[in-house]
This record gives sequence, structure tokens and C-alpha cells, in this order.
Amino acid sequence: MTDNAAPFGALADIKIIDLTQMLAGPFGTMLLADHGATVIKVEPPAGDLTRPGGPFREDDTQRVLGGYFQSVDRNKYSICLDLKTEKGREAFKLLVRDADAVVENFRAGVMERLGLSYEVLRDINPRLVYGALRGFGDTRTGASPYLDWPAFDVVAQAMGGIMAITGPDPATPTKVGPGVGDIIPGMMLGFGVLAAIHHAKQTGEGQFVDVAMTDAVLAVCERMIWQNSVQGVVPGPEGNHHPFLCPFGMFPAKDGFVTIAAQQDAFFATLCRELGDEQLGADPRFDSREGRKANRLALIDELSERTGAFTKAELMTRLGGKIPFGPVMDITEVLASDHFKAREMLVDVENPGTTPVTIAGVPIKMTRTPGRVSRRAPILGEHTRQVLLDAGACEAEVDAIMRDHVPVKF
Repeated sequence: MTDNAAPFGALADIKIIDLTQMLAGPFGTMLLADHGATVIKVEPPAGDLTRPGGPFREDDTQRVLGGYFQSVDRNKYSICLDLKTEKGREAFKLLVRDADAVVENFRAGVMERLGLSYEVLRDINPRLVYGALRGFGDTRTGASPYLDWPAFDVVAQAMGGIMAITGPDPATPTKVGPGVGDIIPGMMLGFGVLAAIHHAKQTGEGQFVDVAMTDAVLAVCERMIWQNSVQGVVPGPEGNHHPFLCPFGMFPAKDGFVTIAAQQDAFFATLCRELGDEQLGADPRFDSREGRKANRLALIDELSERTGAFTKAELMTRLGGKIPFGPVMDITEVLASDHFKAREMLVDVENPGTTPVTIAGVPIKMTRTPGRVSRRAPILGEHTRQVLLDAGACEAEVDAIMRDHVPVKF
């Protein structure tokens, strides 16, 4: 891709053609773009489904980039093509010729109906990696009975098991706050595509990479699987504490909550001393790891009474750095945190029509090839001309394509 941005990152030699929309797929390709991959986002004339939804600042005079889209589509390029038209499909095939991967999260069968299946694209580029993310996977790797079911985050959370083990009590399964039913599959898609590209660069052989949202969520619920197999139990919600480690969870403070993980003997002794109650540590119910496990509900009550006598700041002074400890932080506290500032996890990006907006930074740090948020998310179709020219189309062909693929203004 030719533009004013200098190449950067460990993936600067990789080109991804990105058909994904919403959160799951775009999060996966974002991870690759954050480390320098050229990610070309192919959008229909109406754009990604998240574009018109914003949300936008009240003073935004252009309303072309909302917070949602800015966050997960930064570092990408946008090309506007209607794949339902012959010109759009032919232009797409041009892009595939020198791409390392095509990534999509349509429902099963959509690309086949468009005449752009993995098998068709593989004939154009045998080393192509084709990444697919769907609710229940693809028949190429395992035909789920739910193959044709649509799915979003909350469905993946429910059927992948995470909701069944999350909640305040056994009777109240609860959705996890962030969209982990999208984000976890997106992370696994990014990893899978990158692993397949590594293989293709060594062998010249591409392959189909299939991630089911439900599978990805189940994979991070691995503990409940072996608990059932080893212990014969059906795990349920455990509230804000661990089912067999104690203390290991959330405790009250005067002005909020903190987390403590002091299940080891040395940490527990330090915890009791710093809370000013060494006698608690000598209590025969709690003076061993097994005792704390057996009497964990009583210990949680005892510790809650003691931590509740201090503010979060006071507990941080007493416990921070001495045992595994951290205050529960809302966004105002995160924004004020010296840690997140030092780690460059709060990044301002240009936002046409208003002042810069803040989005999350790049969590994977590298010393030789650091990733970064290099540029804002693209305006719909912003790079169509340059991308098609780079792909080998002539000016007249590009003009014809762009006449037929005018981005919709929302």
C-alpha cells in the first residue's frame, strides 16, 4: 500500500484483505494491523454495519467516524466494493492475487453464493490463507448442527459456557461486561491466520482457517471442562471469589472494591499483618491453605469486615506490592493511572469533525519491532483509488469501479 505512513512492526511484510464487520473479525484484524500488517478493509457501499451507529460526539460536524469504529478499525485502509456486482468481484480478485490472507465473518455460504469461495480464491493465489469466523464454524473442519444459525457476542457467551460460570450466585448466570463472545474469537482468528501465513511462507501452501465463536469461548472456560471430568461436578457461578482458592477475589473498601489473591501461606500472613490482625492468620480455621479452602465463606466474611474499614488508597498503601492486590478501577481511575500512561495504553487519534478521541493502545509490547496505533480508522472508501491502482488496475478501470461503488452517506 502506498501512502504517507512509513512501514512499522513485525508484520510489515503481510497483506490482509479484510471483509469482516462488527466486532469479532475486526478485532482480530486490528491485532495484525497494530503490528504493521497492511489490512485493507473491503466494505460495501453502505459500509461496515457499525459505521452509522456511532456513537458520535455531540459536537461532531462530520459524523464519519464513531467511537466503536475508531477503536477496532484503526491502522486499516478502506476500499468500497459491491461484491454483488461483477465489477466488484473482479476488483476483489485483483486484490487477492498478492494477498497473504482473506478474512471474513459472514454466515456460512455467503462467499460461495458470491462466487468467491476459498476454493475459487485459492486457484487465483495458491498460497492464500482464508480465515473464517462464524458462530458455529464451517463444514470444512466440522459440520455443526447449528451451522446456519446467526450469532452475536451474547449467543457465544451463552453457548460457549462462560455465562454459566459467571454471576453473583448459582441461580444467576450473567453476561460478561466486555464483548468477550466477539473479542476472544477475534483474538484466536488473528492467531490462526498468522500461524497459517507462517506456514504458507515456508511451504507456499495456503489453507482454510476456521474459528467458531462458541468454540473460542469454550476454550477459555477450560477449567469447567476438567472440573467435570476430574471431579464430576457441574460448575456454576461463584460470584466474585474462586471456587477452591481463598482469599482470591473481590473485597469491599470504604469507597469501592479491591481484589486480593493471597491464597499462599506467606501472602496470607502478610495480608493479616498489614490489615493489623495477625490473630486472624493464626486462627486454626485459616492457618493452612486447606483450612482456608474448607472455611472460605467464613474467611471471606472476616476479611470483608477488615478491608471495609479502609479506603482503596489506604489498602493500596498497605498491600500494594506486598501481595497480589489491585483496586477495582473505573474508567476515570484508568485514565488517571500512571501505569496505563507509562504503558501507552491510552492513545489519542484524529477524528474528522471534532477533537481527537481516546482509544485503547496496543497491549503486546516488542522491543525491536514495536506495534503502535499509527493512524485513525479510515473513512468509508477513503483508499479505494490507491488500493486498486496498487493492485494493477488502470486509471480508467478504477474510475469505472468508483462510479459504480459510491459510498453511502449516513
